[in-house]
Amino acid sequence: MKPIIKQLSILKEDIDQAIRKLDIQSDQKTLSILEESMASADFWQDSTKAEVISKQSAELRRYIQGWLDLQEELQTTLELAELDNSDDVATQFEGLLAALQERSKTALVAVKLSGEFDRNPAIVQISAGVGGTDAQDWAQMLQEMYIKYANISGLSVEVLDSSYGEEAGIKSTTLRISGPFAYGKLCTEKGTHRLVRLSPFNSDNLRQTSFAMVDVVPELAESEVKLDEKDLRVDVYRAGGHGGQSVNTTDSAVRITHLPTGTTVAIQNERSQLKNKQVAMSVLYARLSVLARQQKLKDVADLRGTVKSADWGSQIRSYVLHPYTKVKDHRTNYETSDTSGVLNGEIEPFIEAYLDQNIKK
Repeated sequence: MKPIIKQLSILKEDIDQAIRKLDIQSDQKTLSILEESMASADFWQDSTKAEVISKQSAELRRYIQGWLDLQEELQTTLELAELDNSDDVATQFEGLLAALQERSKTALVAVKLSGEFDRNPAIVQISAGVGGTDAQDWAQMLQEMYIKYANISGLSVEVLDSSYGEEAGIKSTTLRISGPFAYGKLCTEKGTHRLVRLSPFNSDNLRQTSFAMVDVVPELAESEVKLDEKDLRVDVYRAGGHGGQSVNTTDSAVRITHLPTGTTVAIQNERSQLKNKQVAMSVLYARLSVLARQQKLKDVADLRGTVKSADWGSQIRSYVLHPYTKVKDHRTNYETSDTSGVLNGEIEPFIEAYLDQNIKK
């Protein structure tokens, strides 16, 4: 039992240090302010703002409680192990230790994230690449993978816009994933994802290679969005669903183009044209801010010239379903044969491997 007690003590100290480093106490104060705001009589007068605060409060409460519950369980398990340290109960405590180690490993990923926007919501855009209908189907598979990842990770996810393929899948889609360290984790997914499988759309059932591009930018606060109106073209149109069906009977969908760079954002999630425009502006500014930083510019207004699409040759990960099953990240060499688990949202090990590699650098 002594080795188990020692490992539990080390694990508890790691979690205690993480809670101090992440300043969970400050998060608790922020949560108190949000809850005080929600308790005011006029809270729901601005329903849009109220919804944002309510969601932010729920996500923050879940995040804080996750850390406190883990800390309490470690303390309780350690105390029980010290009270009854006979070898007869060693097997039982080995199982408890293994479960707590797995939970702690996942939680401690947050300590590795200290970037300026790591705590921000993530705007994830998935675009079908080379491979025709197969590529569009692959893009939809990736969309489902990220939605499932968000659900099992306690993150909130909403589909902001989707452009559907003629036969199957999607040409492109935009997701908003929010919650603690959403951008910090999901920015590791940016790049080209390659799928190898037997095509379900080919009568000869031939092996097909498909590509999809994942782009991730941090969502910025509305107060940070500063774009010159003369640099923008705003188009409104009727939102459409899968197979061309109408989602709305009014022109609520919005497409905004940044004329100097040709960067375009389309949003059709909300029934309100105003709300769609606000979201589109936020996403556009986030993308332009990333471009400005990449080009070492001080301001988005300095961006000029057409933005080129990312290099499809720079694959970050391959998903092979035939003739064998394997998912491999080409940046870290982390791989697994559990392709089903990965496509069902179990991508945390890939994220952890990438963060570990970059911290060591």
